Amino acid sequence: MGKSARARALADNEAKAVCRLLRVSPQKLNDVAAGIRGKKVDAALADLQFSRKRIAQDVKKTLESAIANAENNHDLDINELVVAEAYVGKNMVMKRWKPRARGRVGRIQKFFSQLTIVVRQVEEAA
Repeated sequence: MGKSARARALADNEAKAVCRLLRVSPQKLNDVAAGIRGKKVDAALADLQFSRKRIAQDVKKTLESAIANAENNHDLDINELVVAEAYVGKNMVMKRWKPRARGRVGRIQKFFSQLTIVVRQVEEAA
């Protein structure tokens, strides 16, 4: 008597992967995510491989996970995949403090973010 299955949120030609609790600010992560939006997955993987940003390796792992989900769970052709969406969200914030002059406190906020990548299979135009 379990719950009935929920309808799939994505289309039949899409797959996604989510990476939570990435230790980087959403603003910095969005720069890397904007660089791969709309590209074919092999070009996006090459861009991330040779990027000089520290977080690019985690973005690459998430993209590879989305590709694997598309291939194994949804039977999509990986040669026709395009990064349809790559968006960034806020996650928790660690709050720290540093003593300052005259008994005051300097707040330090360490931001975390989450990354969602959606890949879509598109047929090549002849």
